[in-house]
Amino acid sequence: MIPKRVLRALSIVAGPLLIAVAGSAMAAGKPNIVLINMDNFGYGELGVYGGGITRGGATPRIDKLAVEGLRLTNFNVEAQCTPSRAALMTGRYAKRSGNASVPWQTGLYGLPQSEVTMAEMLAHEGYATGIFGKWHLGHTPGRFPTDQGFDEWYGIPNSTDEAYWPAQSQFNEVAAQGTVPYLEAEYIYKGTRGSAPQKVKIYDIPARREIDREITDHTKAFIERQAKSGRSFFAYVPYTLTHMPVLPSAVFEGKSGNGHWGDVLMQIDAYVGELIDTLDQLDIADNTIFIFTADNGPEMLPENHGWSGPWSGSYFTAKEGSLRVPFIMRWPGMVPAGAVSNEIVHQMDLFTTLAGVTGGQVPADRLIDGVDQRDFFFGKSEHSARDGFVVYVGEDIFGVKWRNWKMLTKEFDDARGSGRIVEYGVPRFYNLYNDPKEAYPITMKFPEHLWVRWPMAQILREHLESLAKEPPIKAGTPDPSG
Repeated sequence: MIPKRVLRALSIVAGPLLIAVAGSAMAAGKPNIVLINMDNFGYGELGVYGGGITRGGATPRIDKLAVEGLRLTNFNVEAQCTPSRAALMTGRYAKRSGNASVPWQTGLYGLPQSEVTMAEMLAHEGYATGIFGKWHLGHTPGRFPTDQGFDEWYGIPNSTDEAYWPAQSQFNEVAAQGTVPYLEAEYIYKGTRGSAPQKVKIYDIPARREIDREITDHTKAFIERQAKSGRSFFAYVPYTLTHMPVLPSAVFEGKSGNGHWGDVLMQIDAYVGELIDTLDQLDIADNTIFIFTADNGPEMLPENHGWSGPWSGSYFTAKEGSLRVPFIMRWPGMVPAGAVSNEIVHQMDLFTTLAGVTGGQVPADRLIDGVDQRDFFFGKSEHSARDGFVVYVGEDIFGVKWRNWKMLTKEFDDARGSGRIVEYGVPRFYNLYNDPKEAYPITMKFPEHLWVRWPMAQILREHLESLAKEPPIKAGTPDPSG
């Protein structure tokens, strides 16, 4: 794979046109990819997952998408925003790249230049790559998405809770002093590869309401341009909803008659429907992999909290409500329509799977945790290529998930990620078939099933050995100069 510094030099010296022409030839005939990644979107929000009208807002377009493709009920993610996005983009546990936690204590965060992203892997195969929405993997030069394989970007670098800040006089006073590094209002940015992204406008509450409309419009324009050029494309669409504050666009305000959650669900469904319609109108739907998923389980704060369906817990925990999110994949003629599975899949697997689909190169000079799920996704196997994974919450390992079992060595006492961490002398074991709410770790049958600790211990042991073999990058580590 071509080093990033060489690609940057090419983009400046040779110009974007030369790269696009060469890329178009390389990507000819390969499927387009649209990857929607919702923000803090609970398992139970969509109608096809038990939500929709029961949450106050029908989601018919996304529900139909599930009927036309594969729906997973055991698709797993990392427990926080930044680590989830790092795992998705690199196919690696976020711990490895220094992104195990959201950046509480360091302003310098995100993916270092040494990581190979999904966008870089696909760009190397000639894909046009665009990101429209929330990045949350760096807000400094060298760590913007256009430094990490994306040809263009419209969106925010960090998180939507920062939209609250510009209305606070104390924040504005301290930020204006310029004495606290990285303390500034968040902006919506627009950028292209090879140049510094430019600030478009302050991301405040009014902008928060309308940004997903803008994300949709930019994505549609990107798809239309690439379809006209005949170049295969990767459109990464990390919408900002349903991260707090959960507020609908003015057009959808009051539309459901059931409050903001109903309004927002109708809005999400309509915007996703527009993207689907765009593919249909351009007659490229049959050659497009369309994925709908989320980075995390639901918010935990009252009035903004989402719904995790049959599971307990919010994001920032090790509960199933944190780990399981919706996952729908449609690729007509390749992914069986109407398929539903409870096999374990992790978001890290998308990197390796899409590499396999597109002929992309999986880096051989580092540990990759994702596995190739093509046989499973395409209906050639009833079983996932993985049966478990290590459960992280921030920097800490909380346990292991294996098949229908979970072993936890620590938990939050409030199941919302905001209480005390309780560590157990004896791990808690949950049979997720019998106890989906993870409410009964110690029962009369507990001793009968202690054998499950051995396969889970093997997963944990192998992971710890891999960390010793390839020590993780520490959070806040700068990229080498030069």
